[in-house]
Amino acid sequence: SSDLEVSLYQTEVPWREMTAAEEPEDPEEESDDEGVQEHLKEAVEGTLRLKRLLSSESAPGKAKKKLRVEVSAEQAAKVEHLLTKWGSLDDDVLKHVLCNVTFQELVDIDKSGYLPDKFNAWKSAADLTQQQLASNRERATLGGGAVDAIAAFRYKWKLEIRQDAALRALSHKDLRYVLENHDGSKDLDTVIAEAKETEPRFGKAEGCAPDTPGCRSLGRFHRLELIDPTADAAVFGDANLSFAVNLARHRMALGHVGRVISTTFESLPVLRERYKEIDDTIKILHDHFAEVYHEVDCTRIAVNPQFRGLEGSLGAVYYNFPHAGSVGGFFDGHPLVNWRHENLMRLFFRALRSFVKPGGLVKVASNMSAVGVRFSYITGGALENEFDHIETVPFLEWSLRRYGRAYGDRRDAYRRPESGEGYNVQRAEKDMVYTFKYNPTGKQLGPQEIRNPPTLATLESARDGAFDCLQGEAKKKKALELYHRFMEECSGRHVG
Repeated sequence: SSDLEVSLYQTEVPWREMTAAEEPEDPEEESDDEGVQEHLKEAVEGTLRLKRLLSSESAPGKAKKKLRVEVSAEQAAKVEHLLTKWGSLDDDVLKHVLCNVTFQELVDIDKSGYLPDKFNAWKSAADLTQQQLASNRERATLGGGAVDAIAAFRYKWKLEIRQDAALRALSHKDLRYVLENHDGSKDLDTVIAEAKETEPRFGKAEGCAPDTPGCRSLGRFHRLELIDPTADAAVFGDANLSFAVNLARHRMALGHVGRVISTTFESLPVLRERYKEIDDTIKILHDHFAEVYHEVDCTRIAVNPQFRGLEGSLGAVYYNFPHAGSVGGFFDGHPLVNWRHENLMRLFFRALRSFVKPGGLVKVASNMSAVGVRFSYITGGALENEFDHIETVPFLEWSLRRYGRAYGDRRDAYRRPESGEGYNVQRAEKDMVYTFKYNPTGKQLGPQEIRNPPTLATLESARDGAFDCLQGEAKKKKALELYHRFMEECSGRHVG
C-alpha cells in the first residue's frame, strides 16, 4: 500500500472537527487557498476546509496532522449510551451519524424512545437513524410545502396569530412596507401605522397595484419573476441550459438590461456527448445577449476566474433541483453519501454572500420529499448565511417552469425525465421553488458549519449499500475508491 493509503486507514473515527482557533498552524496549509483573493476568502473557506478534511489528514512524506478532536466527555458519553441502548456498539456508521449531530439532538432522540430497526430489509440502522434525526429537525421548521410571504415573515419574527390576521388585511403597498422595514426595534402595530401613511412608489414595479390584497400581490411578483431589471442574474447547475434560455427570453421580453449568466458544471465536450442540441442552445443564449460559462462549481465561484469582478452584482440567482451526484450502490439519503448534499447547500449559500447584492433574490427549486438535498438543507443553508426565506412557491405555478428537465449526468445521453422517465419518489405537485432574499446584517459570520465526511475506516466498516457482500481486499479497494471520489468532488471535479 502507498503511504497515503496506510495513513488513511490509521485515521481514527472523527468525533468533531477542530475549530479554526484549535487547528495547529501549518505554513503550507495556510497558503493552500487556491489563489483566492483576500476579500473572497470567506466565500470559499468552508469548501477548502472540507477538502483538507478529506485530503490533508496525512500526505506522503509528511507527519500526520490531526484536524479533528474528540467532543466533550458529556457528548461522547451520550453517544456511547445510545449505542449501548440500541445494541450497536460495533456499528461505526451509526456512530458516525450520532457524532455528527448536536448534544441536544442526542438528548431528544434518547428521550423520544426511538429504536432503530436493525432487521429492516431495506435500510440500515444508521440510515434509519439519520432520517429520524432529520425529521426531528424539520418539525421545528415551516415545512417543505408552499409558504406565502406572511407565513414566512411571521415565522421569522415569531409573531402571534392576531398579528397574522392584521398582516393579511394589509394592501400591497402597506404589506411591502412592513416586510421591508420591520426589524424588531418597533412594535409591529407601529410599523403598520407608518405603512398606512406612506405614498405609493410610482414608477417602480414594486409600486404597482398599491391597493390590491398584499399577500396575493407579493405572490404574483415571485410567480411572474418580476426581478430587478438592471441587476445581473446567474443560473447554476443548468445541465442542458434550457432553463437559462427561458430566463433570457423572459428578461428580454420585459426589457431588462441586466445580464444573464448561464453556467454548467460539465465541460462543453461532455455536454456535446449528452445533449445533441447544446450548440444550438448556446447560440440562442448568445442571441439573447446571455453569457455561458462551463465547468462552474457553484460552491467555488470565488476561485473561478470567470466570476472575477462580479462581486455584489447579482440581483437574482437560480439553482434548480440541486444534487451532489449519485453514488452507485447507495440511495441519496444514506449517511455515507448524504453529507455531500447538505454541504452542497451550505457552501452554495456561503459562496453567494460575496456575489449577491443586498436585497437580491435566490431561488432554489426542489422536491419537498427529496431525500438527497432535503428541503431543510436548502432553508437551513440559507438561514446560516443571512438569506431570509420569504416564500415557497409551488413549481407548477411558476412562470419559468416550462423547460427541458435533465438528470445532469451520463443518463441524459439516452433518456430524459421529460420523456416519461420521472425521478424516483418525486411527484410534480410536490416540486417547490424556495425563495430567499439576501439581508446581510454587516456582522462578521463565523466559519461555515459543515457536515463531517466519513473517514476511510468508517467506509470500510460499512455493511450495506455498495459494500454489501464485499469482504477483505475487495471491500478495502471499494472504500478507498469512494474516498478518493469524495476528494475529487471537493476539488470541483465531477464524477459520474
